[in-house]
This record gives sequence, C-alpha cells and structure tokens, in this order.
Amino acid sequence: MCGLPDRLRGIDSVEASEQAGHTVIGVARGDELLGAIALGDASRADTVKTITRLHDLGIRTAMLIGDNERTARHIAERAGIDEVHAGVLPADKAETLRTMQLGARVAMVGDGINDAPALMQADVGIAMGSGTDIDAADIIILNGQVGAVITAWEINRWGYRKMLQNVSLAFAFNGIDIPLAATGLIYPVWAMVAMAASVTAIFVNSLWQRPALFFDAVASVKE
Repeated sequence: MCGLPDRLRGIDSVEASEQAGHTVIGVARGDELLGAIALGDASRADTVKTITRLHDLGIRTAMLIGDNERTARHIAERAGIDEVHAGVLPADKAETLRTMQLGARVAMVGDGINDAPALMQADVGIAMGSGTDIDAADIIILNGQVGAVITAWEINRWGYRKMLQNVSLAFAFNGIDIPLAATGLIYPVWAMVAMAASVTAIFVNSLWQRPALFFDAVASVKE
C-alpha cells in the first residue's frame, strides 16, 4: 500500500477499498492521523471492448500506473489487461518503456501531461485529448474515446499497405518504359503516356474502396 501510514496498514476497510480498485490516501493534521479517503476513477465506457479487440489483433496490452499493486491489479483484471506495472512514477515511465522495447515495438497511450516523456520514448505515442502534451505524440485522439486507438491502427495499416502498392505501381510503369525509351526500343511519347498512366493508376489505387476521401478533400477546400 504505497504511501500509506503504518497505522492504516492492515485495516480491513482500507484493504477492501484497494481490492475494489480505489486509491487510499491518509488524512492528517500535524502528527495526528484523522482517517483515510478512498479515491476511484471510472473506466472509460469502451475500455473493455477496446482491450478485447486489441487482443484479437494479436496485440499485448500493459498498464503503467502510479497506484499500489493491489489497486492496479484490480483495474487490470476488470479491463482484461495482460501486464501491470504498478507504483511507476511519471519520471520512470519512459525507462519502463525502454525496457519493454528490448523485446517488442511499443505504442504508448497517454492522457496526462506527465505522460509526455513516455510518449516520446515509445515507438508510437498516442495522446488522448487536450490533457496531454500533444507535441510529444505521433497521433492525437481528440474525442477522448479509447476505441479510436483501433481506428488509428486500421488507418495507419491501410495507409502503409497503399504506400507499398503505389511504389510497386510506379516502378512497374516507369521502371520499364523509361529504359525502353532511352534505348530507342519505343518512341519517347509512349514513355510519357506510360508515366501519365502510372500517376492515374496510383491515384485510383489510393482511393480504391474509399472514394469519400477524395470528395471530402474537395469539399473541404474553401474559396
């Protein structure tokens, strides 16, 4: 029970509060202990669903929290989180991530200003809303919904796949027609046609199955 006076340790009500996922702090006036206050945060509505979805995608989850071990374990079990690091001070979060990065690529989701060092240390830093130092994050989620992490993963995965496809298309067109035109095997005008065709193919492939991206971009242009 991190931070509690010895006189509160072992009290049934304190232990019960921590087992229920609350953080218990002692209240005193001078040297006189007056009692204890149990504080608790409600989980976001979509937390459990998001954690389950991450597991389905083969992504392991971990929680870094400054609360004591008992409270942290309760929160993790309720949300379905795989790994718990309790009693971690804000300054130590980056070091904990550095250790985790020895065996895997790590994405960090933070919702507080003190998460900035950890967001910078992570391979991908995801800031939740305006309560985080957004300058330290790679991705910013403005609506505060944990489920948006899945959306960000899907968008980045789709974008990376399209990038590889477009590079392949560019090499397929230009890697063939330019050498042929340079050696005189075809007229240069056909190389120009092939280059225009490659640009068109890349444009169409980028919008394939998502034509709304193009129309939304056009509609967002203001005169």
